[in-house]
Amino acid sequence: MSTSYSVISPVDGAVLLERPYASTSQTQAVLDAASAAQRGWRHTPLAERKALIGKAVDWLVAHKDACAEAITRQIGRPISQSPGEVRGLEERARHMLAIAEEGLADIHPTAKEGFQRFLRHEPLGTVLVLAPWNYPFLTAINTIVPALAAGNTVILKHSSQTPLVTELFQQAFDAAGLPAGVFQSLQLDHAATLRLVAAPQIDFVAFTGSVAGGRAVQQAASERFIGVGLELGGKDPAYVREDADLASAIENLVDGAFFNSGQSCCGIERIYVHRSHYQDFVDGFVELTRNYRFGNPLDTNTNLGPMVRASAAAFVRSQIADAVAAGARALIPAAHFAADAPGTAYLAPQVLVDVHHGMSVMRDESFGPVIGIMPVDSDEQAVALMNDSAYGLTASLWTQDREAAIRLGNDIATGTVFMNRCDYLDPALAWTGVKDTGRGISLSVLGYQQLTRIKSFHLKG
Repeated sequence: MSTSYSVISPVDGAVLLERPYASTSQTQAVLDAASAAQRGWRHTPLAERKALIGKAVDWLVAHKDACAEAITRQIGRPISQSPGEVRGLEERARHMLAIAEEGLADIHPTAKEGFQRFLRHEPLGTVLVLAPWNYPFLTAINTIVPALAAGNTVILKHSSQTPLVTELFQQAFDAAGLPAGVFQSLQLDHAATLRLVAAPQIDFVAFTGSVAGGRAVQQAASERFIGVGLELGGKDPAYVREDADLASAIENLVDGAFFNSGQSCCGIERIYVHRSHYQDFVDGFVELTRNYRFGNPLDTNTNLGPMVRASAAAFVRSQIADAVAAGARALIPAAHFAADAPGTAYLAPQVLVDVHHGMSVMRDESFGPVIGIMPVDSDEQAVALMNDSAYGLTASLWTQDREAAIRLGNDIATGTVFMNRCDYLDPALAWTGVKDTGRGISLSVLGYQQLTRIKSFHLKG
């Protein structure tokens, strides 16, 4: 069994850094410290908890450049874009802190003479956050901030691709002055992580990652009666209606498909366009895609970098090749983007037409810079195709008719319905999904419910 691991940077395929895994005794010490710290942390006034968490957010914002460089060197997102993740982190964290009183407030039923009755939110205990590499700060902060604000202690286990993010989070909370044991982090391999999930000191697990990973986490927790929040895969669709603002739809959907090299849980992975606009949409989409500046993400002029690793790029290449072999047409010539290099993480964006749902690229999560576009003749056909998926995280509708968006949204099996935007999390709204996208809620006042338990007080006068 290995006691350490290496991070390969997609920027150049070289070893970026090496880190040791925590030993069994170190992991146990973290668990014990979290349990001990939680007794005092839960009784710390909410205002004081919020102030300390806010200081950690301040630290991360002040160290935005270090955070951005960590993102770029570890996952390959262009350095011109990486600072935006810190802005998103701040937005979500500040919002969740601002609504903490509302999310944690006592619930009072209708008054009953002679009785005082209320329901109180109590912290669960220790929350384990298992975070992915693709948006390493954003995905983690969704749970870390409300979990701590609610009076839980937190253990962060981040992807082995992004240990620098783990370290930056730890530095931030240490600098903020949280009591020892309230926020801790661990570097673990898969087997040790699953053992941690099953540990009796863990009271809730928040996992963001693949469907296979979610099944493994759920299985590891299955012998215990604890909650597990699972944000898993996505194959998010967009529908461009006959009344859409075509220029706006093209601009936003190109970005929604290719930002972060398509490595977004809620990135656009398939597009359905009303036949009356189909050719104009495809032409505009291809033209804008061809204008991307694809290459080394450390170059400030680059706006599309490599995928996270060569194996991920190879999977998407195979999806494209299989689709073309089955009759699809690839509209971006391979030679158009000189940085495209088979065998590496550098995969140029691709637009496919003449696709159908028998193809993997329209059915299975790609998590890369490829998009399939299909024409449709009606709202009903579009909704049927949008629902023809094992996933349901977000769906976007491009239309001038808000009532139509609500009507269609009611029939789409998804966690979030967008109108005229995509690939964005509003922290005031619940982030959730259906089918193989998982279960549970983060963000919004409802996000606090997942991280607390209810205790009823029934007091007779």
